[in-house]
Amino acid sequence: MRNELGQSVDHLKRAASIAATETSATVTPRINAAKDRVQPAATAARDAASQSWDSALAALVTASENVRQAGKTAKKATRKEIKQQAKAEKKMAGKLQKKAEKSAGRKKGRASKLAGYALIGTAVGVGAAYIARRRRDAQWDEYEPTARTGADDAAFEPIEPTVYTTSNGTMSEQSKQEPR
Repeated sequence: MRNELGQSVDHLKRAASIAATETSATVTPRINAAKDRVQPAATAARDAASQSWDSALAALVTASENVRQAGKTAKKATRKEIKQQAKAEKKMAGKLQKKAEKSAGRKKGRASKLAGYALIGTAVGVGAAYIARRRRDAQWDEYEPTARTGADDAAFEPIEPTVYTTSNGTMSEQSKQEPR
C-alpha cells in the first residue's frame, strides 16, 4: 500500500510539472505580447508623471529657498509681514507651476484625466467581456442542436391511425361507419 501511494505521488508530481510546462509555453507568448502593447503607454505615463514631479519639486525648492533667505535676513517680523510674504511665495509657486505645465504641454486637470482613465478602463472592460462571451459561446456551439429541418420534425409528429378499435371490434378507415 505504501508503495502504491508513493507511485501515486510521483505520478501527481510528473503531471503537475507537465501541466506547468505546457501552461507556461502557452501563456508566456500572450504575456509578452501584452507587455509589448502596454509598454509604450506605460512609458508615456511614467514620463508625464516624472515631469510633473520635477516641476513640483522645482517649485518647492524655490519656495524653501525664499523661506530660508527670509529667515536669515529678517530678525523679527510682524504677523502682517509674514502673511504678505507667504502670499507672495504662494503666488510665485503658482506662476512657476503654470510655466512648468505650459512647457510640458499639460492642459488637462486632474479630474478630467481621471475621467479619461475611467472611460478607457470601461471600454477595455466591455471589450474584454464581449470577447470572453464570444469565446465561451464558441466552445458550446458544438453541443448546440442545429436548426431542424422538416424531415426531423415529421418523425415526432403523431400520425392519424388507420385502424380504429371500437366496442364491436377493430375496423379500418375504409370500413369506418358514421353514427346514425
